[in-house]
Amino acid sequence: MLWDQHACVELVETADIGDLRRYRDAGGGFVSLNVGYAPHGPELTASLLRSFRAQVDAIEGVELASTVADIDRIAARGDTAVAFDLEDCAPLGGDLDAVGLLVAQGVRTLGPTYNHANRAGGGCLDATDDGLTPWGRDLVAEMNRRGMVPDGSHVGARTTLDMCAVSTRPVVFSHSNMRAVWDHPRNITDDQARAVADTGGVVGITGVGIFLGPNTPTLDAMVRHLECAVEVVGIRHVGVSTDFSFDWPTFRDTVAASPELYDDSYTRWGPMEWMPPETFVGLGPALAARGWTDADAAAVLGGNFRRVAAESWEPLQ
Repeated sequence: MLWDQHACVELVETADIGDLRRYRDAGGGFVSLNVGYAPHGPELTASLLRSFRAQVDAIEGVELASTVADIDRIAARGDTAVAFDLEDCAPLGGDLDAVGLLVAQGVRTLGPTYNHANRAGGGCLDATDDGLTPWGRDLVAEMNRRGMVPDGSHVGARTTLDMCAVSTRPVVFSHSNMRAVWDHPRNITDDQARAVADTGGVVGITGVGIFLGPNTPTLDAMVRHLECAVEVVGIRHVGVSTDFSFDWPTFRDTVAASPELYDDSYTRWGPMEWMPPETFVGLGPALAARGWTDADAAAVLGGNFRRVAAESWEPLQ
């Protein structure tokens, strides 16, 4: 299966998520859809979840997945399984009990911070990262208990290392590329990648142009990051995600209008470019052309993130 660990639609209740059908050419798989980030509080995230869950239920060929067995069943018939993720802890409203409530609605991955420091810890665009806060440590512990996967994407380097040190279950970078290939503040160091691998987690290489290179959302660029990650942490700890914004014109406007969230590393190479699902589903043949074995390609395209989910997701209460 093709497992996309992070994709985005416009974060409004009226967003049309029918474009998730564009994954059908993959022949079956999974996508984690974002339902909130730093500017959002609990009420908006709850409203988005109600809207998106109802839409998924109504879209042919797309189905909500509560368990890894659900994902296997949905993907086996050639359809797309869906769960949700959050970027930042703001949608929790400071309430650790919200973790369990969000898991019950299908949120299975959460990054504690989004680019800048908050109650949980530091962000990847901060000049100073003081690491995971005591509340952030409690958050990771509650995520471990409830079956929500801690995510280091957008999080500060020291904070990600602290997350890996305190987590009792796998930590992931859902959508982060390798800084050794392209020196961007959203990309991660080899030490960060190794720390996640030591937890049993996965580095998810993403198809956003400005994170692959100077705005180059190509399969060749993505393969360079994949092969670097495999060299650093091994084949069992590398996966993929598009980080595709189905609402990309709106998101470009948001980046330009939100200097408090984004610095010039998001804009200096021109308007952001993304790898769409239609390109992403061609990654398997691109890896085969580079001499990858079927087993290694299958691990990176879906098997490794599936393993993390199997080790992390708790049954819904």
